[in-house]
Formats: sequence, C-alpha cells, structure tokens
Amino acid sequence: MSTPTEITAYPPPGAYASATVGDAMERFGVARGVSPLWVGAVVSGPAATVLTRAGDNMGVHAAFEVIRAGEVLVVDGGSDETRALIGELVAEKAKALGVAGIVLDGAARDAGELREVGVPVFARAVTPAGPWKTGPYRLGGTVSLGGVPVSPGDWIVGDSDGVAVVPRARIAEVSAAADELVRGEAERRTANRALTPRG
Repeated sequence: MSTPTEITAYPPPGAYASATVGDAMERFGVARGVSPLWVGAVVSGPAATVLTRAGDNMGVHAAFEVIRAGEVLVVDGGSDETRALIGELVAEKAKALGVAGIVLDGAARDAGELREVGVPVFARAVTPAGPWKTGPYRLGGTVSLGGVPVSPGDWIVGDSDGVAVVPRARIAEVSAAADELVRGEAERRTANRALTPRG
C-alpha cells in the first residue's frame, strides 16, 4: 500500500490523459464502451460506488446522501442501455453537492442540458427513456465499469478518449509510471519534429 508521502511525490493520476494512465497500467484498467456525453468533459477523483438494478436509479439518489465533494459517482447499471439512470436534474444536484463527475455503466439522457450544467458525465449510451425508482441497490462496494472492477477510493480518470480506473493501492506507482511515459513521449515528439523528408 502506498504511503501519503509516496502519493504526493507525483501529481495524481488525473494530471495525465486516460490513455497515458492506461499505458502506465500495462494497458489494463480502461473501461470498455464508456464515453463522455459532451465534448470537453474531463473528470478526475476518487470513486464513490453504486450497484443498481438495470434501469433503476433509486441507488443514485441514495448515494447523494453520503457522497463527498470531489468524489466521482461510479454507477454499475449492468451495462443496460434501455433506461437513463441520470438526467439534467440529477446533474444539477451533483453540481450543488460538489461531485466531481458521474460515470455510468448504463445510459443517461438530457445530453444537451448536461453540458450546460457542466458536470462531467460519462456513459454507455443516451436514451430519452426514464428510470425506474424501486431498487434494489448497494452503496460502497466493488462494482464493474465497462469490465473493470472499481472499489471506493480508486482513482477515476476520464477525458475525450474514455475512462481509466487506477486501484487505490497503485496510485503512487501508476502516477510515477505515467510521469515517466510523458517524459519519454516528449523526447520522441521532439525527435519526430526534427525529421525531414527524404528527397
């Protein structure tokens, strides 16, 4: 387990692109099929998790009773795309509570309005169909996001490429590896720009 001193030795994983974070984890930890709902959406922060029945968002509302500012709400909706788990009103509530973003293994709606609210939302699909609100759900356990396990406190990194998940115990290690990758890429970029056409 990383110590606080080790964690502060490098920027948190969110300082790097999701692709870089994935590369730093041997290309594991990248959620399949989960994308930003609006251009420019970027999210970074520790996960707060919810497992819910497909198409039901009762657990999402329950999570807002305990989630802390700066956390990313990660919802395992069983990859269901038939009913939206969140929309504009849920996003407004998340913004008021200081939630860093919402990441769904499921669907969302009100895509245009979500951008106006400004809360980063990542989801598997968009649909106008609203959710059920009867449960069941579970808060705070390990869930699945696009085939990647997510536990509370794991670091979520999302951008235009998608979402990467860094296990809590590997935050320092992955940040250090990402920092090394970024430096190596900068060197290769400089070398590429120095190339000239063969004539």
